[in-house]
Amino acid sequence: MINAGIISNVATGMYAFLPLGLRSLQKLINLIDQEMTAIGAQKILLPVLTQTNLWQQTARLKQAQSELFMLNDRHGKEFLLSPTYEESISNMISQVGPLQRKQLPLRLYQTSSKWRDEIKPRLGLLRSREFIMKDLYTFDLDADSAKCTYEEVSDAYKKIFERIGIPYKKVIADTGIIGGSISHEYHYVSDIGEDVILSCKSCKYEVDKVDEPKTRCPKCEEPLISTNSIEVGHTFLLGTKYSKPLKATFVDSNCKKQFLEMGCYGLGLTRILATAIEILSTNLEIRWPLELAPHSICVIPPKKGSKEEAKAQLAYDVYSTIQNCNLDVIFDDRVDMTIGKRFIDARKTGYPVVIIIGKSCLADKPLVEVHNVYKASHVNLALENVVEHVKGLLKK
Repeated sequence: MINAGIISNVATGMYAFLPLGLRSLQKLINLIDQEMTAIGAQKILLPVLTQTNLWQQTARLKQAQSELFMLNDRHGKEFLLSPTYEESISNMISQVGPLQRKQLPLRLYQTSSKWRDEIKPRLGLLRSREFIMKDLYTFDLDADSAKCTYEEVSDAYKKIFERIGIPYKKVIADTGIIGGSISHEYHYVSDIGEDVILSCKSCKYEVDKVDEPKTRCPKCEEPLISTNSIEVGHTFLLGTKYSKPLKATFVDSNCKKQFLEMGCYGLGLTRILATAIEILSTNLEIRWPLELAPHSICVIPPKKGSKEEAKAQLAYDVYSTIQNCNLDVIFDDRVDMTIGKRFIDARKTGYPVVIIIGKSCLADKPLVEVHNVYKASHVNLALENVVEHVKGLLKK
């Protein structure tokens, strides 16, 4: 990702997203926004600084302090750079509340940076000090309603991962420092993964190895198979772990205050991008999930001074036609470079479709080369046939 100009390493465990990387990240954010909106979630943005006294009230400060970035303001008040936002949002609800029954269920989410003082940052975006996540926090009036919400969000996650298009595993997980009664993790299988999941081929039982010390399935006694993986999502049914100490409440039918039942649901966006590239790419060329490529199509016009330059207008016509169809296209205007060099760059960057105005444009009926980069195939087409063909490639 660094060599291709997707990200830049600015400090140990910290990366800047460059234009192409940011485009891909925004596409992932847009995809997730669509699925969150579909389940009635509303987008917010919380401050990155959280008062440490909130973490003291939930008894998490001592547990997590070694991994926290902490600071004092000029008045000596202590804050931390949030590695997660349960305390922050519970405090906000407490200040707004108590909520009314008709306001529930309430589903609020954000996409934001998080910080963790990793002992040894490694593997690029997979284990960094600053990372970007989508966090959904849900509030329900009772445990049964919260469980229904949990299932609904799980269905939304299924749609998100299916749209990304890379096989994933949803496994039973420990609630850890976050807490709660139910937890699941979402993993991509990868040899470089530092997590290990155990799977039963017989009954499809799957669990994080940390939570299952046995070597046989607890459901059917068949052997459990271990696989290296990378965790990219985590969901928790929290109960009142945060709402109770931070007094996030609603008014019940008897006009009495009750603590809200909560859930939290995270997706590691920077991890998803990095893992997708790790799984799909070759040694020399980046491969993206089709929905997340920085640009879906790259148009390469003839080199300046070449015989094909006389047909350069054809490149602009192709570009305009595609753009008018609301397809995501980029025009490589570095005409001092050869077509071959620009084609190599386009492949390295991972554009799924590359359209070249090359030698075939000199035919009596000019044709353009349409390359399906991920399938290593191409066809020569007249301008009027390009759009429909490209649309077909991007649907596959």
